[in-house]
Amino acid sequence: MSERIYLYPIWLRFWHAVNAIMFLALIATGISMQYSNPDAPLIRFDLAVRWHNITGIIVSLNYLIFLAGNLFTGNGRFYKLVLKGLVKQLFRQIDYYLRGTFKGEPTPFPVTARRKFNPLQKITYIGAMYVLVPVVILTGLALLFPEFIVDRAFGFSGIYLTALLHGIVGFFLSLFMVVHVYFSTMGSTPTSNFKGMASGWHEPH
Repeated sequence: MSERIYLYPIWLRFWHAVNAIMFLALIATGISMQYSNPDAPLIRFDLAVRWHNITGIIVSLNYLIFLAGNLFTGNGRFYKLVLKGLVKQLFRQIDYYLRGTFKGEPTPFPVTARRKFNPLQKITYIGAMYVLVPVVILTGLALLFPEFIVDRAFGFSGIYLTALLHGIVGFFLSLFMVVHVYFSTMGSTPTSNFKGMASGWHEPH
């Protein structure tokens, strides 16, 4: 087997752990707020609101660690997208996920010191971390300070539209998290990627 690769520095592991825990809290409190039943609440409404706001602020501050880490360390290179040949690479990776992995075929884009993500992961992570997360943070902050939201837009309340966008993006990020956990089991063993995030060392196939 190939040698282990140190891919997850301490700052990245810290950010990842805080993000995962806080995001689970956001999901639980967000569901409690959205589908609150006074007779059988998952979390009491006032507590859900309070903790959703607190964890949202923590996630927002934690996101600055992610941005700074990618800006000032070598981790940012893993998010650089090369368009040439990208579509063909995406189809190769999709074919592997749909067929190849179940036949025991080797991954077409193995992890190396220069390539942490396969093409499909890279596209997904860029979309999640550089598009969806900023939107959910900005809409969340706007809902914390509604006086800065426009009164009406497109014939609807500005607060309503902001809350709707916040909820929709939150749903897609929740879906991303579920898929992310599932694909994380596709390492050299079902738990190797989780161990790697804890130790910093990636175990190649």
